[in-house]
Amino acid sequence: MKLTDVLIKPVLSEKANKQSEKSNRYTFVVDKKANKLEIKKAVEQFYGVQVEEVNTSIMPSKLKAKYTKAGFIVGRKPSKKKAVVTVAEGESIDIYSQTV
Repeated sequence: MKLTDVLIKPVLSEKANKQSEKSNRYTFVVDKKANKLEIKKAVEQFYGVQVEEVNTSIMPSKLKAKYTKAGFIVGRKPSKKKAVVTVAEGESIDIYSQTV
């Protein structure tokens, strides 16, 4: 797998921002087939930081339904894989200025 295909987007939420400020942990949505070594190499290459630890989790798909004139429309949102990357002490990633 190419390193450019591993990282999809950073997660921008309150919880992710608190983790990045307090404990140098950044959250990314990654390709489902990517393993921890590929994620580590991709973050180090794109952001130029030293990665200490990578934790991954697969978020299950969610059922979504909405009511319209035609009745209920039922579908599923796709599942995704998230990676929480711990960066070495003293280094940081500026997510808001760079996009992958």
